[in-house]
Amino acid sequence: MAITGVLFDFSGTLFRVEPAECWLRAVLAEAGIAVPEGELLHWADRLERAGALPGGAEPAAVPDRLRRLWEHRDESAGLHRSAYTTLSRETGLPWDLHEALYARSSTPEAWSPYPDAAEVLSLLKQRGLRVGVLSNIGWDLRPLFRAHGFAPFVDSYVLSFEHGIQKPDPTLFRIACDKLNTAPGDTLMVGDSRRADGGAQAIGCAFLQVPHLPVTERPDALRSVLGLLDGASPER
Repeated sequence: MAITGVLFDFSGTLFRVEPAECWLRAVLAEAGIAVPEGELLHWADRLERAGALPGGAEPAAVPDRLRRLWEHRDESAGLHRSAYTTLSRETGLPWDLHEALYARSSTPEAWSPYPDAAEVLSLLKQRGLRVGVLSNIGWDLRPLFRAHGFAPFVDSYVLSFEHGIQKPDPTLFRIACDKLNTAPGDTLMVGDSRRADGGAQAIGCAFLQVPHLPVTERPDALRSVLGLLDGASPER
């Protein structure tokens, strides 16, 4: 069957969050706190290793008492905020910036689109395909897409925290296909995680995995979506 709809993951697929160093630097500047460069880099590394930056690196280790919170973090806005601010506090950061750091992570300024994202989404719409965003997330992505000029390319959003379930639960993929008004067999899921995004295959969607790389190191991976539409065989 021909692909009539494409679902995209958000973080690591269409957009990439800023590095932990830039994240911490921006929040310190907003708070008017001057910090020697070496100290800033030290705490940025601690935050990154802790996994405190949403969309950033996974935690090097999650304390046992926080494991359940971490595993279910994308099921509600409250769980998401609690998981990341708690991991931030675990670092011993000497400034009470945990809420400010979390708030920064949901701003448009904290995220950069991959170089080919706008072009690919625009071409899909020109071809008459339905385009959706399906993300494990704890906050509303719509303002970010509007701020970056991506909103006209997106027909629907399915965000885990709004439904109380997260990928790879098949139910979330069914909801996404229903909102996109496409049958699973006619839908392509594009994402950077085989475990989470590849769960779309359980309901019959095709799946395309893109590398989870910084924006500067992945200039054109999303263009492979167009190749699939032009005849290459998707993974099912």
